Amino acid sequence: MTIEGVARADGTLDPLQEAFLDESAIQCGFCTPGMVLMGKDLLDKKPTASETEIREHIKGNLCRCTGYTSIVRAIRSCRKDEDPASRAPEGRQAAN
Repeated sequence: MTIEGVARADGTLDPLQEAFLDESAIQCGFCTPGMVLMGKDLLDKKPTASETEIREHIKGNLCRCTGYTSIVRAIRSCRKDEDPASRAPEGRQAAN
């Protein structure tokens, strides 16, 4: 899968992509596709991953802008045990 395949079929962003925007986890954007894909991979395998597990899973993808805190927060917000109502979808469209 590539980052282009993460958005939903109707063109709206995946909840994890929304979370990256909502949590300001995107700075220069260089690492963002890899971080989203790594986060999605982890949550698909372990939907209730702990913060330690999230940090371990993304450690091979370097980010020089965010300090990882906002990235980890974005991934955590999409865990199965998080309250989905805490992040109302805004219906953003994926870029073509």
